[in-house]
Amino acid sequence: MADVLYEQDGHRNIFFEDFTEGEMVSANQHLIIHNGKGMLLDPGGHKVYSKIFAAMPEFLSPSALEYLFLSHQDPDIVASINGWLMVTEADAYMSAIWRRFVAHFGVDGSVMDRMKTIPDEGMRINLNGCELLIIPAHFLHSAGNFHVYDPLSKILYSGDLGAALVDYRFVEDFDAHTTHMAGFHNRYMASSTACRLWAKMVRGLDIEIIAPQHGAIFRGKQMCSNFIDWVEKLEPGAEAMQDVYQLPA
Repeated sequence: MADVLYEQDGHRNIFFEDFTEGEMVSANQHLIIHNGKGMLLDPGGHKVYSKIFAAMPEFLSPSALEYLFLSHQDPDIVASINGWLMVTEADAYMSAIWRRFVAHFGVDGSVMDRMKTIPDEGMRINLNGCELLIIPAHFLHSAGNFHVYDPLSKILYSGDLGAALVDYRFVEDFDAHTTHMAGFHNRYMASSTACRLWAKMVRGLDIEIIAPQHGAIFRGKQMCSNFIDWVEKLEPGAEAMQDVYQLPA
């Protein structure tokens, strides 16, 4: 299912909700369109590829894709990347530390030159007149990890940060929703320092929506602020797993 999160003056933000199937971890894909050109975020795995490719023309021809954004190296993010590179002229952007690892997903040598790297401090990308911010989110959860902020729609695309496997589209009760996020974040987010640094950084943005790659979306300034505050206080990763660091019985 696809939905429009924002639409104004030639700018659209499209949400493809969970085209996964079977035993795959459910995941969302997002498409940012500005003046007829697009960026597809975290395009997904092999079985998702054909579904997104079929659904996209309602909003944008795949040939009009300018960029593919890969927040990190996981298969639910990048496994379909060769297909997208082969059928479009888009450049794919990802952390410099993962480029040669992603080649193991079968990226054809003829398109590797379109696998572009993002420096650790992030960068700005011009999408046909709209300047998107690629901002650091390292160790949340990947060692080389980035988020995308769209200043026109005021949407922050937060990748795995904010993930929760739930059956509703938007978070309505934040306190209740934290019970669905806690286990994942304690296990998959690596660093409380990274959590605090991320929270401090994104408070400098004007955010109306935070859209994770898995599960429900945070909508409205107060809901987004609640989520940022929650992330700031996390003590995840090694801090949460100290008791397992012992030799097996």
